[in-house]
Amino acid sequence: MSPNRTRYRTGDPQIDERLTELLDALDVRENRDQLMEILTSVALLADDESDRLNLKITNSALKEMRLAFKVFEPYTDVPKVTIFGSARTLPDDPLYAQARNLATVLAGEGWMVVTGAGPGIMAAGVEGAGVERSIGINIRLPFEQEPTPLLATDPKLVDMKYFFTRKLMLMKESAGFAVLPGGFGTLDEAFELLTLLQTGKAAPAPVVLLDVPGGTYWKSWGRFVTDELATRGVIDPDDHSFYLITDNVEAASAEIRGFYRNYHSIRYVGDTLVIRIRRAPAPARLEQLNEEFADICIKGGIEVTDPLPAEVSGDDRLDLERVKLAFDKHHYGRLRQLIDALNALD
Repeated sequence: MSPNRTRYRTGDPQIDERLTELLDALDVRENRDQLMEILTSVALLADDESDRLNLKITNSALKEMRLAFKVFEPYTDVPKVTIFGSARTLPDDPLYAQARNLATVLAGEGWMVVTGAGPGIMAAGVEGAGVERSIGINIRLPFEQEPTPLLATDPKLVDMKYFFTRKLMLMKESAGFAVLPGGFGTLDEAFELLTLLQTGKAAPAPVVLLDVPGGTYWKSWGRFVTDELATRGVIDPDDHSFYLITDNVEAASAEIRGFYRNYHSIRYVGDTLVIRIRRAPAPARLEQLNEEFADICIKGGIEVTDPLPAEVSGDDRLDLERVKLAFDKHHYGRLRQLIDALNALD
């Protein structure tokens, strides 16, 4: 816990002690601080006399997240791609074949496919990847959204009541994303995903906006983003770096897989951003990177580094190379461009 952070407790020493005793009775040895705060929230909800609707929302959300975490846990080390798209796309639509073919290609490269488990594009993703390499996060609706029969009895299917918990799991666990044309829900998912990347609330990841040859959906969307958003200054010009618009399955697959050609992951150690990579830039290329990306460093520059002490103490991917910088935590489109430059290293 940060030394400047006030401990989150009920304020009643007797209740706090009983919650501690409960953790002891459960023989909790890891992450006690987090579980203590979850129990504290439950106690405070009771003390607040929250109305039944608020409690039902809290109860359902927590249960749904717990189950989803349990479903995903065995596949932590397997790369996953989430495929978004319309539930109304019919099997004879060329978009259906695009989604199915992309899922087939990525599954063949060792990826698992995560979908919303419904019909349309979601069913195409499951069909392409196969049930064994599919995870489904279904939403319960009064119409339209029965889970695809392919996953209906599979233990990797999770049913959810709320869109916000569903979107969390569709985005949190995946290392890549493909979005095919769809309606309000698909656009909501696409814009939320891009917002998370734009604000640094999600780790950098490749996003492919996939259409069919000759399709205009994403091209029209891209013009809107450029003409109405970038021109008005409500997004940065570099934010287009978060996504690739294509009508080619091989290009989509290459974008997703190629993002991890050299790049592995990021983490912060204090205010220092550490980018873990497989190959470090040579001195001459590092000098060029410092010239190209000086604008996103609030002080100093980009440096090749050994694992930092916090990484060593946590045994955090010590096998990888690293660069570090004092990132401004604002221009995430430029950070994506830096990652692309690192991926282009010979």
